Amino acid sequence: MKDNIRNLNDLNAYKTRVQYLKGETIFKQGAFAPYVMYVVEGLVKVYLQTGVEKNMNISIAQEGEFLAFSSVFGEPVHTYSAQAISNTQICMIEKESLKQILLENPEFALKITSQNYSNERHLFEIIKNISYKQMRGKLASALLYLSQEEFLKKNIFEFLTRQDIADFASISAESAIKFLKEFEKEKIITLQGKNITIVESDQLRTISRNG
Repeated sequence: MKDNIRNLNDLNAYKTRVQYLKGETIFKQGAFAPYVMYVVEGLVKVYLQTGVEKNMNISIAQEGEFLAFSSVFGEPVHTYSAQAISNTQICMIEKESLKQILLENPEFALKITSQNYSNERHLFEIIKNISYKQMRGKLASALLYLSQEEFLKKNIFEFLTRQDIADFASISAESAIKFLKEFEKEKIITLQGKNITIVESDQLRTISRNG
């Protein structure tokens, strides 16, 4: 992540830093994409708008990650929406300038490609969730994603509503609350306010795998 920042220092003349408060929209799906966004600090919810007031959360972006990266390769509009879920600092970078940096720094370009490959793998998992899994399996998969070590260090669940968690699982908020209580009864998780602690991760993986 810090290597990304060092490489981006070469872009000082072509970037602008913008502060977003918790809850502010950074960009909307379908809007013109003039810049690539780099998360300097904070947490960003990435989601698809799938209907009127209906969203499907895709991922959480954090420090060192790019947003709207496909615009470097000619994508003219944003293919998803992004919202700050904590106070966030974003670096807006001119697309052509970033493309030049990538061409001149193959090691840096490889790191960015690897990062985007990881995101692609996560997208395949989302597709599997929607296509094949029952609601318990969908919620288990969402909880496993959100309980990754780098997210837990930031107390990620403190920034998410039950609706957010439901949108990561592609189920209703009512169903998410119901199954969270079931998981708690089965001693798979513990609930305390907004916080969720995974107690039996192997059991949660089994539910996720079996759908």
